[in-house]
Amino acid sequence: MTTDVATLLDELAEVQAAAALTRADYEEKRRAILATVQADLDALEAEYTPAFVVADERATALTTEAKAAVLALGATVKGTNLQAVYMRGRQSWDSKALGGYAAAHPEIMQFQSIGEPSVSIRTVKA
Repeated sequence: MTTDVATLLDELAEVQAAAALTRADYEEKRRAILATVQADLDALEAEYTPAFVVADERATALTTEAKAAVLALGATVKGTNLQAVYMRGRQSWDSKALGGYAAAHPEIMQFQSIGEPSVSIRTVKA
């Protein structure tokens, strides 16, 4: 079974390597095409960048102000197109300490729930 998974992982690595080569080829050809219109793109960016900067700065300021107001209010506020959703602070527990407590008090284990396991694919470090 482990060998089968290792084979799958090796094949996945080969597919990823082939995709990376294809992506590199694509990017090289894309750069060549863009080079023919780069001056026009640069002029367009220079024209619009100041407006984007002003809009982004104002949006950031309004977001900060709205969040602060909702935190002070302690309630969700709905506008026409957006809403600021108030969420109370998350409650957390010290799992390690509770595990030790549960050893002496096993009756609390009925309140424990364990989620489904998951798998992540990671690159092997050399």
